[in-house]
Amino acid sequence: MLKEFKQFLLRGNAVDLAIGVVIGAAFGAVVSALVADLLTPLIAAVVKAPDFGGLAFTLNGSKFMYGHLINAIISFVLVSFAVFFFIMKPRTLLGGKPHHVPTKKCPECLSDIPRKATRCMYCTQMVA
Repeated sequence: MLKEFKQFLLRGNAVDLAIGVVIGAAFGAVVSALVADLLTPLIAAVVKAPDFGGLAFTLNGSKFMYGHLINAIISFVLVSFAVFFFIMKPRTLLGGKPHHVPTKKCPECLSDIPRKATRCMYCTQMVA
């Protein structure tokens, strides 16, 4: 049982996933710092309001904190902007485009499968 667990942990997929999670968390911290420390103050300087969190209105004794929603929307847009322009665009410029794998049709389910495949990954039919 321990041998199987060791094989599971050392299998490429588990290690790759662990590395991806760690790098993703670190990247998330960098993007959050970029948004909080550079992009949000830039917007605050333009609209002359450093934080929208205090914006609210009251209706029948209920307080609606719409400023928090505005902050969340701005943060989402800025994070998306940062990811697109600092990750996706440089990756595309450096040749990170996915390569095209030649495909063929499975005669059974008509799905596209890699040309070198001998078995369909969808219906498991043997393919010549």
